[in-house]
Amino acid sequence: MGWREKLHEIIYEADTPAGKLFDIILLIAILASIVLVMLESINSFDTKYHTFLNISEWIITILFTLEYIARIISVKKPIRYIFSFYGIIDFLSTVPKYISLILAGTHALIALRALRLLRVFRILKLARYLGASNHLANAIKASRAKIAVFLFAVLIASVIFGTIMYMVEGEENGFTNIPKSVYWCIVTLTTVGFGDIAPATPLGQFIATIIMILGYGIIAVPTGIVSAEYTKATNTDDNGLSDEEINILEEVHLNTQCCANCLEETHRDGAEYCFKCGCKLHHD
Repeated sequence: MGWREKLHEIIYEADTPAGKLFDIILLIAILASIVLVMLESINSFDTKYHTFLNISEWIITILFTLEYIARIISVKKPIRYIFSFYGIIDFLSTVPKYISLILAGTHALIALRALRLLRVFRILKLARYLGASNHLANAIKASRAKIAVFLFAVLIASVIFGTIMYMVEGEENGFTNIPKSVYWCIVTLTTVGFGDIAPATPLGQFIATIIMILGYGIIAVPTGIVSAEYTKATNTDDNGLSDEEINILEEVHLNTQCCANCLEETHRDGAEYCFKCGCKLHHD
């Protein structure tokens, strides 16, 4: 096994001791960098420990830069990694500190490194359970027409009630115009209730009460729509498999072995070739 293959095994796979150690250190570094950015946003803390925070961020940024370069040189097709989902996230989480040398304040974008925590699914071997998220995505997609009609109805109701409140309360009670009254109605209807505007007349308070009660019912509608579609999605998957067949497939043991050619993951234990491109997985 050459050095590139060994490097690929350490960086892209979490089944080996070295790979697990690398990923654990990576996650700790990601969490540390996010904490540092948060602490730096606190003026009193930044004033006292600015030098420490800045040096720490640069150390982590340099480590991430070296890791990004290592990921590129350890795969057969670097372009595939660079423009992949994780490749773009890795790049965006590395460059903010460098950009901050030119544009002040952009280092706060380092918080994008939180997206790198998605790798925890691979490290903890949770990828096999991501099928549930696909069902949820399909359910939301199938519900989009019904939800769009529902939102349109809510918008119309908000305009009507907002206009009524403008006529009932008037400018003296904070409802200075119809758009602001519609804003108040939406805030009330969604049960957020900022409290910056409140009705003062008995009639206005009565109308506000009706809107609040409607708000609780409105919350349940999209939930019911998506739940119904999700139930359909879980009963039968995209290929028409039954629940029993799906359960059998979910019991197949998968690992985190990553193909050096196409970067495909979640291969079966003992697999010698990538199920997507056919490239050999194990190197002698």
